[in-house]
This record gives sequence, C-alpha cells and structure tokens, in this order.
Amino acid sequence: MSEPNSPETAPKPSFGWSYYAELINGRFAMIGFVALLVLELVTGTDFFSWIGLR
Repeated sequence: MSEPNSPETAPKPSFGWSYYAELINGRFAMIGFVALLVLELVTGTDFFSWIGLR
C-alpha cells in the first residue's frame, strides 16, 4: 500500500512533461467532462447542437 502524500512525497510543480502536469491535466479533463454533461442536462441539447454543428 502506498503512503499518503506528505510535503516530502507530494508531486511538485515543474515545467514540461512531468507527473504533476499529467495529474493536473487529468483532473481538469474530468472537471470539463462533468461540466459538459451538466450543460447537456440543463439545456436539453447535445454538445454539437450547442456549438452549431448540427
């Protein structure tokens, strides 16, 4: 079992392709996906109709 993140073991921000950058990117992608689902539920139209492609 892995140890919980502590200040010594937590991922540190850095430039370029790094574990921390991929972690943050994945989290923002999940937030965006959920926001898109909520938008479709609230408006009653799908994403492609909403941006004018249908």
